[in-house]
Amino acid sequence: MMESWPAPDGWPLRRVRLSGRGGARGSLLFIGGRADHIEKYDEALIGWAEQGWDVESVDWRGQGGSGRLIQGSALGHAEDFGCWLEDIEAYAEDWHTRTSAPHVIVAHSMGGHLVLRALAEGRITADAVALSAPMLGIRAGPLPQWLAGGIAAAACAVGLGRKAVGRVREALSVDEGTALPTVLTHDRERLLREARFELERPDVALGPPTWGWLRAAFRSLAWMARPDTLERITAPMLILASAGDRVVSTPAIIRAAARVPGARIHVYGADVAHEILREVDAVRDDALARIDAFFAEYASRP
Repeated sequence: MMESWPAPDGWPLRRVRLSGRGGARGSLLFIGGRADHIEKYDEALIGWAEQGWDVESVDWRGQGGSGRLIQGSALGHAEDFGCWLEDIEAYAEDWHTRTSAPHVIVAHSMGGHLVLRALAEGRITADAVALSAPMLGIRAGPLPQWLAGGIAAAACAVGLGRKAVGRVREALSVDEGTALPTVLTHDRERLLREARFELERPDVALGPPTWGWLRAAFRSLAWMARPDTLERITAPMLILASAGDRVVSTPAIIRAAARVPGARIHVYGADVAHEILREVDAVRDDALARIDAFFAEYASRP
């Protein structure tokens, strides 16, 4: 069921709720990444519901069906990640109150970053957490993170905060014969389905990030790099990453995983792209099986 949920300040967040078959396992909250929307992960959401989880997913404020932070613009903007931390804190509190235990969270990319930070700050709790390619470092080409962050801050200082980083990408062609980029996934059919949907629903599709978003991202990454942040997390955690990720830094993920007490990590090879849960079936099915086994171990009903 697709519906609207009001954040504490009244901002309407679009969410979906799916009842688990038999209601046997508990409650699962899925949080997507930057520029994602609920429909992009419909296969996974339906699959978890068929496994018996009561499933929910929410579009982040500023993307998907939850409006835009720059009115009338398709750019992905943020002044600070604080608004999203407040949203996830409020939503998780409501989710815990009205749903049955155990409570598990799956999050991808920027969503994984925000879930980790919310856990470290004590804003949310979960019986178990699985993260797919969490944004714990941004691939910035040859630039070191400190320099890339400095450039983003400088761009904002000269008034470019609401301007796109780089060129606005053109919509993917839905022509079956067209070569498609493999930065996010190697699965052609999933890429085509996403492109067709976003052509039909341009109000849901999101464009590139702004310099403001990039500055906010590097500031949040700097906070998480401080001692005694990730070390505070107590929730059992599984982290999936890929050596072929060209969006986020896999070495940074590995370093961060070592700081989370008891965290498990599995790194796929160079033939796996950023969106592990939307990769070719062999990879996707393996990732989902690992998540299922992890939740069965740490978040099973008595």
